[in-house]
Amino acid sequence: MQEFANIPTLKNAIIDLMTESGIANKQLTMILDYVIDLFEKNNIGTDYYGYHNIDHELEVTYIALHASNLKSENSEFTTDDVKYLFTSSLFHDFDPEKSVDRPHEKNVVSFLENNEKPKKLIIDAGLDINIIKALIMRTVYPWNGKIKDSAEIEIKNYFEASPITKGNISLQDHYKKLGWILSMSDRIGGYALGDFSKAMEQAKMNAHASAWSPTLIVKRAVAFFEDMLTNESDMCEKVLNSLPKNLRKNFLDNIVSFMKLRQEEIQIYNRCTYEGLKFVPSIEKLGGKIESEFIDALLEIYKELPKPLQFTRDDFVDSLYDKETILNTLRIGNNKGPIIGFAKGGPLEKYQISNVNDINFGKKNTVFLEPVALKMGYWGFHGGSEMRHLFTMQVSTKGYKFLTSFAMRDVITKRKKRHEGIEFVKKFDPERWDYYRTKL
Repeated sequence: MQEFANIPTLKNAIIDLMTESGIANKQLTMILDYVIDLFEKNNIGTDYYGYHNIDHELEVTYIALHASNLKSENSEFTTDDVKYLFTSSLFHDFDPEKSVDRPHEKNVVSFLENNEKPKKLIIDAGLDINIIKALIMRTVYPWNGKIKDSAEIEIKNYFEASPITKGNISLQDHYKKLGWILSMSDRIGGYALGDFSKAMEQAKMNAHASAWSPTLIVKRAVAFFEDMLTNESDMCEKVLNSLPKNLRKNFLDNIVSFMKLRQEEIQIYNRCTYEGLKFVPSIEKLGGKIESEFIDALLEIYKELPKPLQFTRDDFVDSLYDKETILNTLRIGNNKGPIIGFAKGGPLEKYQISNVNDINFGKKNTVFLEPVALKMGYWGFHGGSEMRHLFTMQVSTKGYKFLTSFAMRDVITKRKKRHEGIEFVKKFDPERWDYYRTKL
């Protein structure tokens, strides 16, 4: 269960923390309202299926306000420090270009520099925009190598441009520490504000919007947490200790759950690579009675897909009884073994695909293949491609001329180079998960 069900409840929780910290004034509340509206107007609000949307921005702000709690016995912060953390948190990932989901801190800084509205709001709040830009640049990740070196130069320039920090090394170091707190709050963020179902959904959002292979979701999540706990343990512990007990527990429980999933993936890898686990793609005959166990097995796998790829989410079960639905499964051992994946589709006219105007819609010559679904841990062993090939063979025998579906841009490009008769129909950014057509 999520700690905050929607934007209004999270906003109210932020305002409560602002009040506790003594910063709940008109100017900062106007910044909060402006940022929420800004994200929504730029289509990166709650409905944007990517990690860096308005939900993330508010979650980081909430964590940062806890981390800068003035009422803590050993608090080293001033009211101005809290104001700077609050404002930097709200703006830190706003990238109006959004060519990729991964934020470009320089684009955020450029937006602040070149738009009068945020500049005026920041000035009216009594804050120096150069310090805010420096804190935002500290959220660059990973904080090492050339990326870190470049960011540090930018941060130094902003400090020297500020009349508050110019020439004051100790004060610059203080704000660098604030930036580090912001960076850690950024990464702890929503992983502390809900149970594992929310954490896993966030990881899938990040993978989908970043066009990662599903094989990388759990592996990169574990590496992400291990880096925090190992290389930045002091600051990680500092921020976690500032949070209420239930949020600390959420965060640590979610890390353990990701690590358990990673162990399961390694075990599956061992079975597939060294024990010769056999995958069997099987054509399923639909129509008539369908066993509830069969439906449940499909639904369990289907729900693991990122939500934008669940094209029949509202009527999945009903679609299984449609005589025009084409379905094949991937089983272990033989064609009666446990189901670990499936490929499903049907006539293009059965689907409402947002932002795609397919010229073949209505001609009844095209079948749409929904994104292939596999259980977590079984990606990367060619089971998906085997099901896709079997599905294509089924479609060909039914007299269709074209097959359309979605796939990662890099995958479509590779298939084009292999002269598979595939073409891009519509490209989607930042996800790079594109709609394509294959001539059968």
